[in-house]
Amino acid sequence: MELVVVLIIMGLLAAVVGPSVYKKLMGGRDQIAKIQISELEGAINFYGFDMGRYPTSAEGLQALVQNPSGSTSWKGPYLAKGLPLDPWERAYIYRNPGAHGNDFDICSAGADGIEGTDDDICN
Repeated sequence: MELVVVLIIMGLLAAVVGPSVYKKLMGGRDQIAKIQISELEGAINFYGFDMGRYPTSAEGLQALVQNPSGSTSWKGPYLAKGLPLDPWERAYIYRNPGAHGNDFDICSAGADGIEGTDDDICN
């Protein structure tokens, strides 16, 4: 009987605490994506300083770790650990010119993995 009572109490605790822990975990992933996007922006700015332009959409973020055109102006790699994936293990989306009033956009499609929805995280 004591075991049943303990199991019921543990089940109630999990039902009450579980959703708030999940929300914190999701919020943490959002923060990680924002930090990584900020780091990618810095690397792109260094690339732009060296090359005199930002990477094209076709070159993408890969231009930060590999010289896209064989240019002697390229001083990379601009990311010490290579290209990061977003917290949901997907590649970041890069666009030049940007669609959000920026020179370029760096976005994560968020938890749902669908670009253009409310959970997207962009610079």
